[in-house]
Amino acid sequence: MNDYLDPINSVGMPEQVDSAIALDLLITAKETVRNYSIALSEAASPEVRTTIRNQMEAAIDYYEEVVELLKKKKWFHPYDLSEQQLLDLKAAQTAVDIAGLDLFPNNNNRKGLFPTPPE
Repeated sequence: MNDYLDPINSVGMPEQVDSAIALDLLITAKETVRNYSIALSEAASPEVRTTIRNQMEAAIDYYEEVVELLKKKKWFHPYDLSEQQLLDLKAAQTAVDIAGLDLFPNNNNRKGLFPTPPE
């Protein structure tokens, strides 16, 4: 990928962004369940424990929905490690390619890009 402004280099990018957002959502849902479990172990009253337990169960259901979505879209392969490894390597290579782009070229001259030239 030499020219990030060339439209051909953006093919498949929306799906990759959706995948990254969904994986971030998966991590957040997992952290939510973990935080609820910690809060449940520290709750003092039965009413608070019941409320936290109900919220934790809802978070577990939500986590399951996110996992099912990722599996359906083939963005996450929890039971096929070789397939998940290929997906992770591809994502890592894309990140390395993006990091290698010259996003801030030395020539920052914007002359001629404005409707009226500066005075």
